[in-house]
Amino acid sequence: MAGVCPACGIAYAKWQPEDFQDGIPPEAELPESKETLSRRIYYYVFFMPSDRDESAFWGHLVIYVWFFIWGWRFILAGIDWTVIGDSFLHYVNLPFHEYGHIFFRPFGDVWMLMGGSLFQIMVPLAPLAYFMIWQRDNFAASLMLWWCGQNFIDVAPYVADAPTRYLPLISGIDESHDWWNVLNMTGTMEHAQTFASIFFFSGVLVMILSQCWGALLLYIEAKGRIANPEL
Repeated sequence: MAGVCPACGIAYAKWQPEDFQDGIPPEAELPESKETLSRRIYYYVFFMPSDRDESAFWGHLVIYVWFFIWGWRFILAGIDWTVIGDSFLHYVNLPFHEYGHIFFRPFGDVWMLMGGSLFQIMVPLAPLAYFMIWQRDNFAASLMLWWCGQNFIDVAPYVADAPTRYLPLISGIDESHDWWNVLNMTGTMEHAQTFASIFFFSGVLVMILSQCWGALLLYIEAKGRIANPEL
């Protein structure tokens, strides 16, 4: 007979719970689905708020184009102090550079001397994390990544200047040149141009990465914003 166990004669409908009759366990007993790490990272990196006015997209587009052109001006100029040093951003970066010497002083002379350059590169990462994780404003975070790349480029001519010390220093004392001291202390003065190129091309890569990130965010914003308030 259909629905009856041939061995014991018990009707399946009487033995099984009503919500298990189709062979599917009750929903309450199913394990909760969990976000995979890659999916969570995806939302943190590409999240765009869904409550913004349409004008926000056009504002982002104008800002993106401005920073795109500005960034390529730095990139195409190469390690050129007249372009990098004359930018007002150099004077924005300079106080962070000077504070970096104080911050890294406890780690020894070499780290103290390099600390100015390292700290100015690290500074944009703090607002980047703030915008991306707490404010959930990835477009602003992409601009902070652009600034990080610009700081790499800002350091490059200073490193390249170590053998000649032609650049003007705040102290006015040639012997206070950070990278002249670092490369002398490490016996690597002949590699000054190589180190400068490493800083420059690192900045180029970071800056291009920020532009690609910003462009993708603009595409997402134009096609339909991603929103997941639970993350």
